[in-house]
Amino acid sequence: MMRKISHRLLAGAALLAAGAIHAQTIAPAPMVTPTAPPAADNGVLTGTVSDDTAWQSLGIAIPSFATNADVPTAASAGSTAQVGRAIAEVITGDLKNNGLFKPTGPNSLPPIPIIQVLTPDFPTWSTRGAEMLVHGSVSAASNGNLVVGCYLYDVSLRQQLVKATWELPPGDWRRAAHKCADTVYSRLSGESPFFDSRIAYIAETGPKDHRMKRLAIMDSDGANHRFITTGQAMALTPRFSPDYRKIVYLSYLNGRPRIYVYDVESASQKMIAEPGSPAFAPRWSPDGKWILYSMAHAGNTNIYRVSSQGGISQKLTETPGINVGGSYSPDGSKIVFESDRGGSQQIYVMNADGSNQHRISFFGGRAATPEWSPRGDQIAFTHIAGNLRIAVMGVDGGGMRYLTNSWQDEAPTWAPNGRIIQFFRTEKGTGHTSIWQVDLTGRNERRLPTPVDGSDPSWGPVRQ
Repeated sequence: MMRKISHRLLAGAALLAAGAIHAQTIAPAPMVTPTAPPAADNGVLTGTVSDDTAWQSLGIAIPSFATNADVPTAASAGSTAQVGRAIAEVITGDLKNNGLFKPTGPNSLPPIPIIQVLTPDFPTWSTRGAEMLVHGSVSAASNGNLVVGCYLYDVSLRQQLVKATWELPPGDWRRAAHKCADTVYSRLSGESPFFDSRIAYIAETGPKDHRMKRLAIMDSDGANHRFITTGQAMALTPRFSPDYRKIVYLSYLNGRPRIYVYDVESASQKMIAEPGSPAFAPRWSPDGKWILYSMAHAGNTNIYRVSSQGGISQKLTETPGINVGGSYSPDGSKIVFESDRGGSQQIYVMNADGSNQHRISFFGGRAATPEWSPRGDQIAFTHIAGNLRIAVMGVDGGGMRYLTNSWQDEAPTWAPNGRIIQFFRTEKGTGHTSIWQVDLTGRNERRLPTPVDGSDPSWGPVRQ
């Protein structure tokens, strides 16, 4: 069972004096991110991601987080000093893997005394070539929790840019690392955070013609992996709910398709729909009230929506052919989907009530598995023209460009900030599948670690 996380963001201050750290209880507030992109009035992310090549040479030094007293903790990483080193390693990995920075982690840097957390030795760091400096502290609170401070400095300006402190249970120490990485990333890039998020996917084992497919979840960096289902029934196409508490997925127990909503906190699930015919790709509406899915019947496949509490389904498309893969726009007003009604598998858009259905992709080849960006300005999809590649295009169908160039990449899912896209790759010949991600610029492609083969990733929102 997933334990409910109780942590507090105490933005703004942690006092360090005479080698001791004291976390002040401050009302939750946004971190200091003056360059963060503005949000539209309806809360939908807006803006365009640019190619930030200039950031690639930005060097960030991240020494071990210091502690005022090295004492045992209940954290898996060990004592407060060991947790401090582990947190710096996780931050280094987060920042390194997004391609914007060149972080140097604790394995290559000397440890710092606690007094330097708030008074960095800027001349020494400058001679080491560091442009930015991440300092931090770890202490054990009297209630058994950990208090983690995170500070970002501009070395040349000798100026503090960000400070934040979190108090959290020892078992959640990795979340403090991801929160600190999110703080640094947002302050320096102007982008929304995404490291403190989770991924649901389908874990695959067994021979190619008899695969066992289980629902699984993990942190954005592959840590804290957990299988959700046993494999008794084949699980497919998971998606996190907008509030992160649930996962909708398709299950085939005894060959019968059923749509379930799994409650992550209670480890229980509820059947939302039993279509009775082959069904595909359930997806949440942004407000969490509706679930889209597709169902094949009488030779055609159409898109339906059903309340996330269950009930009678409403058909949204009704044309000959295959209509599948619905994905809501961030404001919930439109749905993008794929259809072969025109003779070729292409991308279409309709209003949320099914009206005004129209085609938006007119390039060669076929297009499938569209997903609307959380920024609202682009659609990711699988382009099929010989090989299967991940591509993006504007919401009007223009500006199509490839992000990957492999044999079989498919099923893109967006990071919460709309800058990174995950997908799964099938290995030619063996059929082995693995989860990959790529920057929206088409660079910084990397494979995520999973204990077994993985497919159908779903990137959830940033945790609060």
